[in-house]
Amino acid sequence: MKIVSWNCNGAFRKKFSSLLEYGADIYIIQECEDPNKSNHADYQNWAENYLWIGDAKNKGLGVFANKNINLQKLDWKNTFKDHSVKYFLPCKINNDFDLLAVWTHKNNSPNFGYIGQFWKYLQTNKELLSDTLIAGDFNSNAIWDEWDRWWNHSDVVNELKQLGIESIYHKIMGEQHGSETIPTLYFQRKILRPYHIDYFFASKKIQKRTKKFQIGCIEKWIHLSDHMPIFYEIS
Repeated sequence: MKIVSWNCNGAFRKKFSSLLEYGADIYIIQECEDPNKSNHADYQNWAENYLWIGDAKNKGLGVFANKNINLQKLDWKNTFKDHSVKYFLPCKINNDFDLLAVWTHKNNSPNFGYIGQFWKYLQTNKELLSDTLIAGDFNSNAIWDEWDRWWNHSDVVNELKQLGIESIYHKIMGEQHGSETIPTLYFQRKILRPYHIDYFFASKKIQKRTKKFQIGCIEKWIHLSDHMPIFYEIS
């Protein structure tokens, strides 16, 4: 099974065809339009099997699957102590494993933006994370850890590790969080502002199924988005 995660930087209706040569079974796309509210016929026809969430029709989080994939949305909580968190889209793939698509948001929170949103979501749904693949744009890296916070990037990574869930990139590359050598983002499409903020985290069972992991190259993708797509293949 081939899976792609990509923050397309908007206008996915004009960009989805750039991914088709990979022949993925599942596409996890951040900052994409709701196909149901798009006037783009090709995009609507392509997106025949999908889930989508968002506050505005032109910018949300979508999971798109081939028509032969059984894609079932899961009813996980998206609130923490009555505060709604953004954006998390849990679903079951072919009754085989759970996928949690992620696009963390500041969500007008003065203290719990981005990785703080994921930390809150994790506290609420931790018991549901077993045979799970978590993928998307986390807008986070250990380089931004703050000493007086208990929900830093590193804290979240450690909590996930206690559940047997780890980053595929870091397992393969043998690198520490915060010391990544391959960026996933060139902020504002500037080559001199590289960061690693997009991830695939997987349970031990899914880790063992890993066949291939690759981050898209800047030469091919920078004209479409400041984020590079991540290509992941499992048996």
